[in-house]
Amino acid sequence: MVAEARAAGFVSAGICHPDAAPETAERLAAFVGAGLHGQMGWMAERMHWRGDAAALWPAARSVVMLAESYRPEHDPMAVLDRPEKGAISVYAQGRDYHDLVKKRLKRVGRWLLERCPGEEIKVFVDTAPVMEKPLAQAAGLGWQGKHTNLLSRDFGNWVFLGAIFTTIELPPDPPETEHCGSCTRCLDICPTNAFPAPFRLDPRRCISYLTIEHDGPVDEELRALMGNRIYGCDDCLAICPWNKFAAQARETRYLRAGGAPDLAELVALDDAAFRARFSGSAIKRIGVERFRRNVLYAIGNSGRAELVPAAAAHVGAADAAVDDAARWAVARLAKA
Repeated sequence: MVAEARAAGFVSAGICHPDAAPETAERLAAFVGAGLHGQMGWMAERMHWRGDAAALWPAARSVVMLAESYRPEHDPMAVLDRPEKGAISVYAQGRDYHDLVKKRLKRVGRWLLERCPGEEIKVFVDTAPVMEKPLAQAAGLGWQGKHTNLLSRDFGNWVFLGAIFTTIELPPDPPETEHCGSCTRCLDICPTNAFPAPFRLDPRRCISYLTIEHDGPVDEELRALMGNRIYGCDDCLAICPWNKFAAQARETRYLRAGGAPDLAELVALDDAAFRARFSGSAIKRIGVERFRRNVLYAIGNSGRAELVPAAAAHVGAADAAVDDAARWAVARLAKA
């Protein structure tokens, strides 16, 4: 299994039963009950399936969890020192991982079915109500670090996760245990203090949530802390010491091409230009207005007076959040 997974492009594979993470349902219910999911209504709506992998497909007897590396070749935090540029999360700088990972999952799935005729599989990459990280820990791939992302002593935390549910009864692997020790680097570096405690995240303060999931204006206290991050945030991932063991990304289409984009160029994109520029990218799903809002926050945080005209061009925009962001950016640059 592992050899076939590696041949398909994955860095690791492991097996667990669908009911291998029984604590998930209770934790998810508490998370949603506290309102920590913010505007992610889909999390509450499909909580039954998300909290119990066995309920998603009752016929499944095993879950094969696989990890694919997208380790960057550059320092993802270097762009934070260039306020006129837009910082985009590493995972979204190249091709959309959903499509690429799913193709590899199907390859491994076909290999399984060839050896077990008459059985069935279903493959999932992030979009289905599957709690990939607890299942990956149960399958021995790694553990959920203090930043809540999957972390491994063998490949760090720059990975995409995919799941193959199957009716085949496969022997499970031993689960992984936590190895963060006393380290708190991922917690300490968070710009918005989105971690109320180790192993706990408040998405409502997380820059990835704010730039991707949050609709409408962002609280002024938080937008001022976002810096030039316009899509996602990698700080807690990039700082992790376990990344010294990170596996090299084998898929070059995940890697950045063309350097960090200029904010002035990005804020001027209309809908057609936005769609063309980010065709095949995960960025396209947030739409041009939310993207423009994010870029305007970055312009307001830049301290660059030469960007005032770029922001002022969107004062009075039909989209209320864009108009608000433009006015805020102009006023903030005037004060700077």
